[in-house]
Amino acid sequence: MKKKLNCILLVDDDEGTNYLHKMVLKEADIAENILVALNGEQALEIINNVDNKYPQPELIFLDINMPKMNGWEFLEEYQKFDNSRKNEHIIVMLTVSLNPDDEKKASTIPEISGFRSKPLNNEMLESIIKEYF
Repeated sequence: MKKKLNCILLVDDDEGTNYLHKMVLKEADIAENILVALNGEQALEIINNVDNKYPQPELIFLDINMPKMNGWEFLEEYQKFDNSRKNEHIIVMLTVSLNPDDEKKASTIPEISGFRSKPLNNEMLESIIKEYF
């Protein structure tokens, strides 16, 4: 990867997980900005960026199980965006779910680029960056 990503968005309600993932991302030094949304509603607010207070994420790590708006509900709203906006983001589901139905469901949603198991680590991040950027 030649240049850093402008922004990576972590969408996860677990503060410990977000802390760990931010450490991995900072160590890799691949993004100018790392934002955290604790649920799908906050993630949509960041992506919609009505008053330009957030940088636009190029890579989104999305958890499934969250309060208020979970990952699937987020995706239902995200699918309503026009295609040019959706093309600005790579979404990778990053979850602890061991339910094979979740991965199967994710594979049917075109907006999801990948499905990985937590926690994010250096090798996984390198693989994602190489594949999508």
